[in-house]
Amino acid sequence: MPAGQGKPLDYWLLPEQVGRVGVLVIMDFHPDLTTTMLRSGKELQMTTVLIVDDSAADRKLAGGCLRNAGLDLIYAENGRAALDLIHASPPDLVLTDLVMPEIDGLALVETLRTEHRSITVVLMTAHGNEEIAVTALQKGAASYVPKKNLSRDLEDTIRTVLSVSTVERNEARVLNSLVNVELTFELDNSTAALRPLISHMQTQMRRLDLFEESDIVRISTALQEALVNAIEHGNLELDSALREGSGDKYVELAAQRRSEPPYSERKVHLTASFSREQATWTIRDEGRGFDPESLPDPTDPANLQRVSGRGLLLIRTFMDAVEFNSQANEIRMSKRRPVDTPS
Repeated sequence: MPAGQGKPLDYWLLPEQVGRVGVLVIMDFHPDLTTTMLRSGKELQMTTVLIVDDSAADRKLAGGCLRNAGLDLIYAENGRAALDLIHASPPDLVLTDLVMPEIDGLALVETLRTEHRSITVVLMTAHGNEEIAVTALQKGAASYVPKKNLSRDLEDTIRTVLSVSTVERNEARVLNSLVNVELTFELDNSTAALRPLISHMQTQMRRLDLFEESDIVRISTALQEALVNAIEHGNLELDSALREGSGDKYVELAAQRRSEPPYSERKVHLTASFSREQATWTIRDEGRGFDPESLPDPTDPANLQRVSGRGLLLIRTFMDAVEFNSQANEIRMSKRRPVDTPS
């Protein structure tokens, strides 16, 4: 609201939809426009996954990892066959290998980004194609799973990506009069609370028409990673090395510390700001911090197969600017609105 204009801002107190979280949302509307707040629609469930791989054995392996996930699985042997299926009946998510004949995974990602922007893509990576995978992430893929970890990580990765990409696209129409939104959250250490929180972040981005749907999914993935890092590595002080192998020790220690002081008493503080030009998130945990230099270089393709640093790789790939405070218990991330997106 321009300075000197006597009209106060509109204040909306949101329901407690993300666990023990108090949220005060400040929305600044253009004073000359009449606006209507539309009720959020019911979340739609994405169920169809297209698995693309030129290896029949690998298609079978990936499908087997998802057989109990309640998904409708369809298959294609390369990118060209996949596009034929997509043109006939678009799936909700494409899980693709990278190195394939005719149309490879990278070309498939680029085509979907242009022709089917609402379809989410997850990569299956193998040793030796890390550089292609990084390029595919930059071109529009939402996440990746190393093939050697499919049995352990594929179902969780697919669920996570689907959870941040299945919010009904018409749940909140763009409010052309909305100028700025500021939100402050205080979160406990339950990762279960993150899904509705990120859903609300998506709503704010749509209201301001900041990004395309494919970018909203990628930004949501980065937010998920940053919040999980703040909870698990910040407040609970869990070492990523415990996730190597089966990861059972990691899960057991996390469950223990969620009910054990001082870990259980710590909070995660999130501040989100949305304007017509960009979105910014600041996430601070109450842990002891860490040395970011101790992590593997997230921009080095050789580290793509490592558990440690995976979240930071996705965050740096999907966000325009990423900064830590001196203690490294606070991360500030921002994403600018593309200049060619109509306002």
